[in-house]
Amino acid sequence: MKYVNYPTIEVRNLSFYLATEEYLALHYPADDYFFMWQVEPSVIFGRNQLIENEVNVPYCTSHGIKMYRRKSGGGCVYSDASNIMFSFVTPSFNQSFVFEDYLNRVVRMLKKLGLDAHFSGRNDILIGDLKVSGNAFYRVRDRSVVHGTMLFATDVEVMVRAITPDNEKLVSKGIDSVRKRVTNLKDHLAMSIEDFKAFVKREMCDGSLTLTVADLAGIAEIEKSYLTEDFIYGKNPNYTIVKKGYVNAGTIEVRLELKNNEVIRMNLLGDYFLIGDQDEFLALFRGLPFTREAFVDALSAVDLGDYVMKLNTVDFCEILFGQNRPML
Repeated sequence: MKYVNYPTIEVRNLSFYLATEEYLALHYPADDYFFMWQVEPSVIFGRNQLIENEVNVPYCTSHGIKMYRRKSGGGCVYSDASNIMFSFVTPSFNQSFVFEDYLNRVVRMLKKLGLDAHFSGRNDILIGDLKVSGNAFYRVRDRSVVHGTMLFATDVEVMVRAITPDNEKLVSKGIDSVRKRVTNLKDHLAMSIEDFKAFVKREMCDGSLTLTVADLAGIAEIEKSYLTEDFIYGKNPNYTIVKKGYVNAGTIEVRLELKNNEVIRMNLLGDYFLIGDQDEFLALFRGLPFTREAFVDALSAVDLGDYVMKLNTVDFCEILFGQNRPML
C-alpha cells in the first residue's frame, strides 16, 4: 500500500481531503492508497442525512465549526486537530471484503502497540469495549473508498454539542453517554500524536508517492462539488409520510409524497451504506400503490443488498408498513 503525500505541508479544508480520495480513484493507477489528515474543527455528515437532524447548526456557526457533507453513507462525526482521519482507496470492489480487509489492517497495527483492539458491528474499531474509530464506505466508479476517524485527544463535550440538536437536556445526557462509549488513544498510549502518525505510516504502507501541483489543481476542481449549498444542505421537499426505523443496515428514514395513495416521490435518508444507484432503486416504487403487497412485488425481482449494504425486503417493509412480516 502506498502512502500519499502532499507537496506542501498545510492544513486544508475537510472537503479537499475528500476530493483527494476521489481524485486518486479517478486518475491514479489501480493500487492501494492510504493517507492521514487533520482539520480545523468540522462536522461531516453522511450522504443521505438531513443536516438539521444531525448537526447543531447554531452551535457550529457561533463556534466557527465548519460543516460538510460527504459522499459516503454512515453517521455524523466531529473532527479537529486532535482527531486523525484515515483514507483508504483500493481497486477491490466487494464492500464486505474491503471493509474487513481494511479494518483488520488497522486493528493489527493497533495491536502492535499493545492495545486490545478489534472491530465491531458495521464499521467500528474498539479498544476493549470503547469505540476509538468509526468508518464509512463508498464507490467511485470501479474503486472503493473507506475513510474514518481515529480519536486521539478529541474534546468529547465539543464533539457532542456540535452533533446534537440544540437542546441542553439532550446535550448533557449525550455527553455522559458518549464518555461511557468512546475513548481517546492518548488514554492508552504514551506517545505523541505525531509519533503515532509516524508509526501508522510505517506499519500500514510499504511505499509512497507525492502529489504534483497539477494533481492539487485537479483535486480543487473536484472539491467544488462538495461546497455547493445544494450538496451541503440538500433538497428536501415536504413529504406526505415519513417512516423511520433501525435495522441491520443502519438507521433508515423513508419519506414519501403520495397522491391517491400512489407514490409520486420517495426519498431515502439515514446512516446506511449505499452500494448501488439510489435513483435507480427509488424508481422501482414510483407510481406504485402504497401497500405492502405492491412493494413486496416490486422487490421480488431485485436484491436490496445490491443497493443498500445489509438491507433486505423484510426489514424494509417492516419500516414502511409495521411489524407484520410480508409473505415472501
